[in-house]
Amino acid sequence: MTKVRVIGGGLAGTEAAWQVAQWGVPVELYEMRPTCQSPAHHTGDLAELVCSNSFGAKATDRAAGLLHEELRRLGSIVIGKADEHDVPAGGALAVDRSVFSSDLTATLDRHPLIELRREEIREIPHDGIVVLTTGPLTSEALADDLQRFTGTQYMSFFDAASPIVVGDSINFDVAFRASRYDKGEADYVNCPMNREQYLHFWQELCQAEQADLKDFERESAKFFEGCLPVEEMAKRGEDTMRYGPLKPVGLRDLRRDEKFYAVVQLRREDKAGQLWNMVGFQTNLRWGEQKRVFRLIPGLENAEFVRMGVMHRNTFINAPELLDRTLQFRKRSTVLAAGQLTGTEGYAAASAGGWLAGTNAARIALGLDPVALPETTMMGALFEFITSASPKHFQPMPPNFGILPPFPQKIRNKRERYGKYRDRSLEDLASWQDILQHPIAV
Repeated sequence: MTKVRVIGGGLAGTEAAWQVAQWGVPVELYEMRPTCQSPAHHTGDLAELVCSNSFGAKATDRAAGLLHEELRRLGSIVIGKADEHDVPAGGALAVDRSVFSSDLTATLDRHPLIELRREEIREIPHDGIVVLTTGPLTSEALADDLQRFTGTQYMSFFDAASPIVVGDSINFDVAFRASRYDKGEADYVNCPMNREQYLHFWQELCQAEQADLKDFERESAKFFEGCLPVEEMAKRGEDTMRYGPLKPVGLRDLRRDEKFYAVVQLRREDKAGQLWNMVGFQTNLRWGEQKRVFRLIPGLENAEFVRMGVMHRNTFINAPELLDRTLQFRKRSTVLAAGQLTGTEGYAAASAGGWLAGTNAARIALGLDPVALPETTMMGALFEFITSASPKHFQPMPPNFGILPPFPQKIRNKRERYGKYRDRSLEDLASWQDILQHPIAV
């Protein structure tokens, strides 16, 4: 029988290899550690958690909790072990990280169909079924080969990304829709400022506390001048932002006749217009500081953020240009990708990508058609987003309710709305599972 090769032993790779084996298909899982150590890892264990030990909220009316529950129902090995090694963390699913990773390593190593190989893969294999799960710290050699394989501008740099806001949380008594010089179809949400509001915002932004960088990230920061964090831009002078992303020219609010001193623009992030990206607001501020300072912007007083701005070493492909919802490369359907490499954020999202890529790799090996999850599930919505977003502005996305298809009738109460999203998701997942051929558990 055809073997599947999974390259990368993080959360996505661990999940992918397990799912391939559950279908009765032999799999080779390649992990370069500990022979070649990354700058962020400390052990050679599979699925090592290099940042927090938390997978996010447990409650199923929260985006992370719903994703956990979907994965449980689909037989995720990662979430199963997370539940098994859960430690008290309030409402979050947190784990004893060393026991969690060592248990996963031992479990996969014992599986008769999984061969764990400790070696670096420097280029994508030219034949067979391959799942790429090398994450944000993909080795330089493999990153170079992936750039050649995709034939596109490959993203591997010190990454600074802007916050994303839920559209329903924007105050449209203040904000207005318009494109600069009326070009396009009012594609932007605009938050105008007078001089007093701008100066207060500018002063608070300059004084806000930044997040610490790891040593290897600090070394990379000098390469990122082309996408300067907004707080660094602010420190270059009182008017620097006004001549950059906050320039007020070419914008007018048809409801009132006034000139603006500065304007913050938000760009549509999804097809339905439920999520809006703060243009030019890539940042390294601490998350609490981001909420405090950015809510000083008129129209964003009660902004709900689905992703905070981040600044870190990152490697990811332009998934909207390259991948289908099945996580197969359009260029070569026997090569799949999952995890942070595809532009998803978070532990559970990486595991979800591993589940789908591993499932589809096994199905291809068995001569079955690959599958895509319903868009009404958190998993399906996440993979729909990363494969259909604007390629020009694509940035990594965590699971959030803003990417789910809205209901025909608007539900204003957020808790009620999220509960209904959960109920619809789990019902549709159950129906989908009924028609999915079940794997051969080994």
